[in-house]
Amino acid sequence: METPAELTRRIVEAARREGFDRCAAAPVRALVAAPRLRRWLQEGLHADMAWLERDVDRRTDPRNVVPGARSVLIVTRSYYTDDPIVTDAARGRISRYAWGDEYHEVMGQAIGRLYERIQRLVPTASGRYYVDTGPVMEKAWAELAGLGWIGKHTNLLTRGEGSWFFLGAIILDLELHYAPPARDHCGTCTACIDVCPTQAIVAPYVLDANRCIAYLTIENRGPIPPEMRSAIGNRIFGCDDCQDVCPWNRFAQVAAGAAAFAARPENRAPELIDLLQMDEEAFRARFRHSPIRRAKYGGFLRNVAVALGNCGDRSAVPPLAAALEHPVPLVRGHCAWALGRLGGEQAKRALAAALAHESDPDVRSELGSALDMTASG
Repeated sequence: METPAELTRRIVEAARREGFDRCAAAPVRALVAAPRLRRWLQEGLHADMAWLERDVDRRTDPRNVVPGARSVLIVTRSYYTDDPIVTDAARGRISRYAWGDEYHEVMGQAIGRLYERIQRLVPTASGRYYVDTGPVMEKAWAELAGLGWIGKHTNLLTRGEGSWFFLGAIILDLELHYAPPARDHCGTCTACIDVCPTQAIVAPYVLDANRCIAYLTIENRGPIPPEMRSAIGNRIFGCDDCQDVCPWNRFAQVAAGAAAFAARPENRAPELIDLLQMDEEAFRARFRHSPIRRAKYGGFLRNVAVALGNCGDRSAVPPLAAALEHPVPLVRGHCAWALGRLGGEQAKRALAAALAHESDPDVRSELGSALDMTASG
């Protein structure tokens, strides 16, 4: 019979054959991160992501997911490319992880095959696997497995690769070999805290989702708070600022064999005006196999409207004015804000004309506030 160390070695080899960069296991035990999670939820720092509250007991104890669970196996896969960051305000900035294919699909298929390999190695094995889709604290288990440490920005970091990688988890009822937990190497650095455009990292290792651009532009289904909009700049899906400035990401290497995550030209730096003019069918076709579909059609155009309001170029006024007739109220409201921010007589006339026939109370409020901005500007 194989020892836990021998079995783990074979599983790690199988993980590499499936394209994962690293693989390690952690023993199922009480997580240091569990009390922090409960406190974070109690303080409302998860915004309206209510699903995080529903699964706390399962999320903090894998034995509530897989009876008899003994190990959590964590795999990583890099998505880093060396394409330059967008600086043109007329183009949208999209988080690096969404430049290529939908990682849930790519990683999910690979981790499913890895689980099948494990079951061939140990036919009696039982477990569940996830790629950011289930009640698993992947980063906490990865830290316990020795793969890296959770940085002050709350992303997982490694000394050799930084933080540009995806995580997958397999909960198993197998005893495996365990490396020592990783040590924190952030030291006195506060680069991620200092750079955050909306001051969402409210303390080292504490993120307020209510202020985080990734939450505001992806998970948030309602309006973006007006006081946050100007700080968003031209970010239309997520934000990488805290990772871009992290000193450990200087060691990141272009992902080998990660063609699926290579930047699609239409995703890396898209023209904002072109995006605003998409209908819902075009949105679904363009982002069919992309993480960007997570924002939904109305939410994505909401983000685009905010970015156009921040672009500083009044050539965006005519398309924004036309979008005041958009069928989605959320889009109309944010286009109104964008026109108010850009200002000028053309924007003022478009806002006044829209207010004369707009029936949605939320959009009317946005139109009124935007008119006030043009008057004060």
